[in-house]
Amino acid sequence: QVQLVESGGGLVQAGDSLRLSCAASGRSLSTYRMGWFRQAPGKEREFVAAITWSGGTTYYADSVKGRFTISRDNAKNTVYLQMNSLKAEDTSVYYCAADPRGWGLPGTILQYDYWGQGTQVTVSS
Repeated sequence: QVQLVESGGGLVQAGDSLRLSCAASGRSLSTYRMGWFRQAPGKEREFVAAITWSGGTTYYADSVKGRFTISRDNAKNTVYLQMNSLKAEDTSVYYCAADPRGWGLPGTILQYDYWGQGTQVTVSS
């Protein structure tokens, strides 16, 4: 079983940066594809970014490409999401998720077996 805990959320102004962290326990994440998703009030959960187990390949939603960077440190069992140039529309609860299979479309929610509890990011304009 994998437990995921996100941290790093908060209230910032448009244009600011935040770095989210996702720390895992219970099992090494070194063989898992990892993803970040977000969900705003009244909206469906949506894909933000994903990274392969080695960190060699990353994927991004068009809405965050060029502003967000996903990375991982397998030695620390942690995944990060660096968010720059934040916009009001980035306001959401952000979730990290673990995919033990590592194949299939990285943006598909059903690919991910384990989820964190989420961390709130609020961007004021």
